[in-house]
Amino acid sequence: MAANRVIVYGGRGALGSKCVQYFKSKGWWIVNIDMAANEEANENVIVKLSETFSEQAGQVTTDVAQLLGEQKVDAILCVAGGWAGGNSSSKDLYKNADLMWKQSVWTSTISSHLAALHLKAGGLLTLAGAKAALSGTGGMVGYGMAKAAVHQLCRSLAAKNSGMPSGASAVAILPVTLDTPMNRKFMPDADFSSWTPLEYIAELFFNWSTGENRPASGSLMQLLTSGGETQAVAAQ
Repeated sequence: MAANRVIVYGGRGALGSKCVQYFKSKGWWIVNIDMAANEEANENVIVKLSETFSEQAGQVTTDVAQLLGEQKVDAILCVAGGWAGGNSSSKDLYKNADLMWKQSVWTSTISSHLAALHLKAGGLLTLAGAKAALSGTGGMVGYGMAKAAVHQLCRSLAAKNSGMPSGASAVAILPVTLDTPMNRKFMPDADFSSWTPLEYIAELFFNWSTGENRPASGSLMQLLTSGGETQAVAAQ
């Protein structure tokens, strides 16, 4: 087994696939957790659709424990998530709020427990927040609530008695818009130079995982892209 190990939660999505690809190119051993396998990962834990959080969380936690045994991982990257709009009067409010909660909060909570169980001392957990959720999100209330909950989780994991391994860090990224094929398809006239490239994030995660320029635990790192250049800036 490779010396360095990483779990990518959501490793079949656009960002997750890029992270799997990047870490593999660096010789890391990779576990993908998603509803579908990623053939580039060394191992896959397939998430079964379930109605309750405890059922899905229990299944993923059990499967990961069986796979890893006593082995610890250097990093857990939670890049699962999605976007759905709708204000408080929307007919899709309940459906979309439920979906956002499942895609962002369920996955982040499971990732935090996996970190408590399987992350090495001094390891890294990343979570996927959103810059929009630093303020009101009138036209996408479900999305904003879910991402704000992820921000709160990140801060909580950095607090005393959080259950995280000794010296381990929890850091959230807060992008605006990611440069994915899906986003280009649905927003063909947008300014792509203000979108954050997936390669930038994969490389950022790798650097943080190896201890290079890693922010303090609990940091909410805004990914600000302008003119094709991206900066990671801590939210105050």
